[in-house]
Amino acid sequence: MTRGKKKKSRAETKSRTKATLRLWPPSRTQLDALIADAITDAYDDSEQRMGFCTMLDSYLALPFETEVLGAPVTVESIELCAAEQIVAICRRGATRQKIDILNLPLPQPAPAGAEWIEAYRRWTTGRG
Repeated sequence: MTRGKKKKSRAETKSRTKATLRLWPPSRTQLDALIADAITDAYDDSEQRMGFCTMLDSYLALPFETEVLGAPVTVESIELCAAEQIVAICRRGATRQKIDILNLPLPQPAPAGAEWIEAYRRWTTGRG
């Protein structure tokens, strides 16, 4: 079911993602466009969050290395946990830990697709 909006194709969204990668951090206009792409056809917060999780799964380049509390970790995957938070699955050696994606420090340069994390951050702070 659609709400009268034409759903963007993956090619259109991927093109927008590539354009966003040229500047870091992404502009508000770029983030707002990504938010609109992520929440198309979503009826409530839960479905919108799932939209962001889908976009992160599609566009965030994984795995990537970052530091958490000064320790190097590998971000292996992204998932939506039972509490409806988007979390990064981080590994250091044999240990794995879930970290809220909003609390995950990004490396410099940020991995491809990291603009979706920033769009999700803007969406979470702009709803209240």
